[in-house]
Amino acid sequence: MTNDDAFTRLLEYVETDLSFATSHYNDSYLDRRVSSRMRRTGIETYEAYLEHLRRDPDEQAALLDSMSINVTEFFRNPDVWEGIREVIRTLASRRTGVHVWSAACADGREPYSLSMLAHDDPQIDESAVTVHATDISEGALETARRGVYEESRTVDLAEQLAFLDDDTRYVDRTNGTFRVREAVKSNVTFERHDLINDRPKSGFDLVICRNLFIYIDAEYKQPILETIANSLRPEGYLVIGKAETIPPDLKSTFAVHDGRLRIYRLERDPIRIQ
Repeated sequence: MTNDDAFTRLLEYVETDLSFATSHYNDSYLDRRVSSRMRRTGIETYEAYLEHLRRDPDEQAALLDSMSINVTEFFRNPDVWEGIREVIRTLASRRTGVHVWSAACADGREPYSLSMLAHDDPQIDESAVTVHATDISEGALETARRGVYEESRTVDLAEQLAFLDDDTRYVDRTNGTFRVREAVKSNVTFERHDLINDRPKSGFDLVICRNLFIYIDAEYKQPILETIANSLRPEGYLVIGKAETIPPDLKSTFAVHDGRLRIYRLERDPIRIQ
């Protein structure tokens, strides 16, 4: 059996038996995640790792957690957050409530940033803004619900929170530990959701799904974006990552609101999924 064959068999097992849609992701991304787990377990071949995976439920959980996209920050790309601020202000001026979906939210720093922004901006009534945050990883969601983050030599949480004039109103700091305050957490709910396999949601004014599509094969970007489009209310907004684009076939569905910041507006209803 060649190395390529063994890797393919491993990915097929993860997709069919562990229900993670490996076929939707770039092979290079998946190989990095699998290779990392192989190094941690001291296993040198894909074939041997597959046999280990079949026998060990804890390793199955560890691999699935490593495959989920979990890179995030508070207020990542501050210029984008200024654009998000303007979108929420616009929505708040038109509607009695603003419903936001933070899709693929990782450890929760993005949805908490949304809540902090709503609390911090005098033009936004924070009680009218609700944030529903989802991710495929149960481990990431557990961290998100706790709302407790540790600073390290490579992660400067204080710098991430510098977007706010006074982050101490929203986060308690103790010896490098940052705890999100209950007032901020009260606007946010968390739920497991798989953008690839699960059905659309409904009733959202704004969906933020940043830096997921860079890991997804091109043919699968469109169905994920259709799921998002079907989850938006008329004239709702979508924010994607600054290095990402809307596929050509969906450019009549999403109109450009701010091309530099990758903010789009739902131009017309997509075909509704029954």
